[in-house]
Amino acid sequence: MHLLPDLLLLLASFAGGALPLLAGPPGEERMHLLLAFSGSALLGITCLHLLPETFQDLPEHAGIYLLAGFFLQLLIQRATHGVEHGHTHLHADGHGHAISVISIFAGLSLHAFMEGLPLSFNYRSASTNPSLYIAVGVHKLPEAMILGALLCTAYSRKKAAVLLLLFSFITPAAALLAYALGVRYGFMARTVTVLIPVVAGAFIHISTTIFFESGTRHHMLSRQKVGAMIAGLVLAALTLLLH
Repeated sequence: MHLLPDLLLLLASFAGGALPLLAGPPGEERMHLLLAFSGSALLGITCLHLLPETFQDLPEHAGIYLLAGFFLQLLIQRATHGVEHGHTHLHADGHGHAISVISIFAGLSLHAFMEGLPLSFNYRSASTNPSLYIAVGVHKLPEAMILGALLCTAYSRKKAAVLLLLFSFITPAAALLAYALGVRYGFMARTVTVLIPVVAGAFIHISTTIFFESGTRHHMLSRQKVGAMIAGLVLAALTLLLH
């Protein structure tokens, strides 16, 4: 079990979401840079750790599950309206209908649950599991900040804090649940093996969408955003040294 990393993940998620409750919505430029950093780190860790692992475990079918995860995330995005990769302007949809914060919360909760399942898996490389915690953690920070800002606009601070705490529990709880079931039931361990490329496909969708949409105009990249992306890749590369 990984109780300490799960606890740190919970605290990081709640702390990120609590910032807008205490200090107001984050600045748009800073959020774009944070998203670029987290997306780059997420993609780097996915390519350096998750993909090699899953192509060893599922050499014939890994590509199918990767595609399934990519397009599953596309469906989840219909509920979240892109909050997980930086969309914050959510007043109405294209038909003029108000967008429900509950719908966004439910979609992000499903996404958070999926993220937690592979955290309990025993990987071939000792560096994969801590690297995956880092990837999820850096992704959770801006995601929770945006969610916290949205909850503040819809509810009182007290109710927003309760919902944020509930959201912060989901990923660690999914990791603990998968571990408990995996120890007791062999089918769960096999299921998690399949879910790893599904989550990897979702990570690829999120990170690439961040690159193409977050803070870009006419597909131009600022020096600051390129620097943030390089920093994320450096962090991903450093995880190869973990043991």
